[in-house]
Amino acid sequence: MTRPDFLPAPPTVNPDLLLESYDYSLPEDRIAQNPVVPRDSSRLLVVKAAPDYEHRIFRELPELLHPGDLLVMNDTRVIPARLYGRKSNGTPVEVLLLEEQTPNQWLGLVKPGKRLKPGATIEFGTADRPLLTATVIAVDQSTGGRLLQFDLPAEQSILPLLSQFGQVPLPPYITESEADPEQYQTVYANRPGSAAAPTAGLHFTPDLLERLRQQGIQQTFVTLHVGVGTFRPVEATDITQHQMHGEWVEVPAATVDQINQTKAQGGRIIAVGTTSVRSLEGTAAIHGTLQPYCGKTNLYIYPGYQWQVVDGLITNFHLPKSSLMMLVSALIGRQRLLDLYQIAIQDQYRFYSFGDAMLILPEAVQ
Repeated sequence: MTRPDFLPAPPTVNPDLLLESYDYSLPEDRIAQNPVVPRDSSRLLVVKAAPDYEHRIFRELPELLHPGDLLVMNDTRVIPARLYGRKSNGTPVEVLLLEEQTPNQWLGLVKPGKRLKPGATIEFGTADRPLLTATVIAVDQSTGGRLLQFDLPAEQSILPLLSQFGQVPLPPYITESEADPEQYQTVYANRPGSAAAPTAGLHFTPDLLERLRQQGIQQTFVTLHVGVGTFRPVEATDITQHQMHGEWVEVPAATVDQINQTKAQGGRIIAVGTTSVRSLEGTAAIHGTLQPYCGKTNLYIYPGYQWQVVDGLITNFHLPKSSLMMLVSALIGRQRLLDLYQIAIQDQYRFYSFGDAMLILPEAVQ
């Protein structure tokens, strides 16, 4: 039996689609534990046409954008979504509410999960007189969470009660924070529903927003209630196999009109945060073009994505191997993003939720 003179080359694997390609090492002291004061004194890495970049301060944003540009912001408000209760036998229970499914029925992550099977009850309040009770009615296979039915009349929302029973949840990598809960809200947050903050917006102050308006840089709002879709880790080796969990979004007609008018006049759409990106692009993906929308989006953006609405982005520095890194890589390229992260680490930038920011200008977008 004769052997061929050569063997076929193995198939080429696109590194942009491999989870390991989005890894990087971050010194622990680069993880910001507290926000800077004032908010707009955070640092800003300005990403220009490759290979140019610039180190600035966030308050200098009006100098970096053009009159006629439009900032699109997520006006969601973080709710006191972390609750501490106990089972009827006294076992302590921790619940992180993610999203409301039907009136007073919530999807939540629970600890210890194995002990909270359907039918289990959780009591919140004082040990001798519980003030709020939830029953586990099902296990959510996609998240490993639980569907919890709170013992309240349908016409009574649990949201006003959360301030009594819950705490604003900080991410697990923030372990030594002295931040006030309001510092984990944007100054324009007004629609309660998020389990986490849209952190790119944390850098804005009322004064900065006013200076931007005076410069001819307008602002408009979308709402995306941040849930498991945003912070769920990517585990699939082939990132295209990752499934995004849907999150509730609203893109109002007034916002669509303002975006269309901005584009018609030659202005640029600058999304503030990856949640604003997913609100706009997710809505456009559903309809084929940007239209008013209220519902869920599970749009997953990674390199190769064809942009429809967004021209530039303000964003923080994200966790390794996260879907957020993949989204930003779809704008400027994975290798360039990793190179910029190394520059930021070497230059002592602060990372993650309370950290510094990047401004990706439209000329940097691939």
